[in-house]
Amino acid sequence: MIDLHTHSTASDGTEPPAQVVASAVEAGLTTVALTDHDTTLGWTDASEAARRLGIALVPGIEVSCARGRRSVHLLAYLPDSTHPALVAELEQARDSRETRLDRMVDRMAADGLPVSVESVRAEVEEGATPGRPHIADALVRAGAVAHRDEAFAHLLSDRGPYYVGHYAPDPVRAVEVVRAAGGVPVVAHPLSVTRAGTVGDELLEEMVAAGMAGIEAHHRDHDPDAVRHLVDLAASLDVVVTGSSDYHGDGKQNRLGERTTTPEVLERIEALATGSEVVRP
Repeated sequence: MIDLHTHSTASDGTEPPAQVVASAVEAGLTTVALTDHDTTLGWTDASEAARRLGIALVPGIEVSCARGRRSVHLLAYLPDSTHPALVAELEQARDSRETRLDRMVDRMAADGLPVSVESVRAEVEEGATPGRPHIADALVRAGAVAHRDEAFAHLLSDRGPYYVGHYAPDPVRAVEVVRAAGGVPVVAHPLSVTRAGTVGDELLEEMVAAGMAGIEAHHRDHDPDAVRHLVDLAASLDVVVTGSSDYHGDGKQNRLGERTTTPEVLERIEALATGSEVVRP
């Protein structure tokens, strides 16, 4: 089984990169991708664990993009992690997330919520990409909410009272940068209703014209009608269809391997990649 979308403590997952790989083995996967938000921090530890535990690892990134108020997430598989344009985009995104986090926390603290910049920083692993889930974890630790999902239902929602935006590249620009870095771009959960706006067909077509190679159709945030639509759209655009768990450890209910990708699709992704390679035992 192949799962091409997971997160570790390098961004907003709850398991260290090596433990994500170990959990993938326990779940019966043969291949797993580590796709932390806007960072390659976990690649080394995950690669070492994959070789040791006998599972293939696809190094990746989930690049946070936006067009207007519409949030778009782009999975970048097998890029060159040292490519200057990619490094610059990721650094700018992470720097913006840092300041955005502080502003959100200050707003919440001013309204009497039991959270501070210090308590949120304590939830972020050194060097990891900070994000709203870390605010949620601080709120859980303070007893203000029971789980991340409760925090995101209102307090941390894109439409909530404390939301602050952050820098994110236009999705077409992101596709071009990933391609330039030798990576293979695949849009993540484009019809998810839990995020700030779904990604319409017109934008997906524009991203494909720029070099996007696939659509993550099989995802728990997509109902059957959404899956059918995305599979048909992918066929018409001649791009691959992937399935993934979007695993975050205890941070989400998503289970490793609950949605999977076929070996033939992974082979096509590998054939398109020139930036890095699948790590095999």
